[in-house]
Amino acid sequence: MTFPDITPELKTAMPQLRGRLTANQRLSELTWFRVGGPAQMLFTPADEDDLAYFLENLPAAIPVYVVGVGSNLIVRDGGLPGVVVRLGPRGFGEVSAQGEVVVAGAAALDKRVAEASAAANLGGLEFFFGIPGTVGGALRMNAGANAAEAKDVLIEASGIGRDGKKHVFSNAEMKFVYRNSGVDPSIVFTSARFQGRTATAEAIRVRINEVQAHREAAQPIREKTGGSTFKNPSGHSAWKLIDAAGCRGLRVGGAQVSEMHCNFLINTGEATASDIETLGETVRARVKENSGIELHWEIKRIGIS
Repeated sequence: MTFPDITPELKTAMPQLRGRLTANQRLSELTWFRVGGPAQMLFTPADEDDLAYFLENLPAAIPVYVVGVGSNLIVRDGGLPGVVVRLGPRGFGEVSAQGEVVVAGAAALDKRVAEASAAANLGGLEFFFGIPGTVGGALRMNAGANAAEAKDVLIEASGIGRDGKKHVFSNAEMKFVYRNSGVDPSIVFTSARFQGRTATAEAIRVRINEVQAHREAAQPIREKTGGSTFKNPSGHSAWKLIDAAGCRGLRVGGAQVSEMHCNFLINTGEATASDIETLGETVRARVKENSGIELHWEIKRIGIS
């Protein structure tokens, strides 16, 4: 599928734009599942001011989506009409320690936050080492691992609205809940400040090694996957419910429930986005029939079928 090229329209409306516009960018190249149709337009801003200028001048009728490293995402096969914003490491990827505070751009890998805090002898952020995404995604979905999550360490987050204005949100204003934030979805997060605490290098390294060992032992990290597929229902583990429903190894087309961890779906090589989403819905139906419990997607699904 190919969308109409809106590059000339956008360049006319934004003569001072410095970022990169790419028409009909294949999003399968930018997601961990390696599936999905194109973005009508991919925009990579030069910096925060460039992003603000773009959003301020973008026609309100054009939808905007934000994609990080695509680790928690299914882009449907029909692609995404409108604009996909993807923050790059230049302008949005820096991580630094200022006293006991770690400042990170939204495009920085969560793993990098853990590494930078460790280099500054700051503990409390080691769990980020086990989250395969970016800071922006962690803010949007209150990402967590190893009994900790973003809400436990966030001081404040910054972002740009569709009006091009900068907004700063305190921890309380983020309205964090399990695997989600209550901030207006139109906000594009650009940076965050996290609270660390002074610790010994040895203690931090031990904790990071524990996080990494757990991830390697329990998750299919070398497969084409999107991370944990479903949220854990209160009082239950999603993978145990999936396993009890007989879904371990279940396949739809080129998509498969991981044999290693039942809450991970895998593209075995030739899966379509439809295969993966259909497999997920099949798992949900079987779990509901077997246990009476309804699983809710943790992985974001966007685009047209």
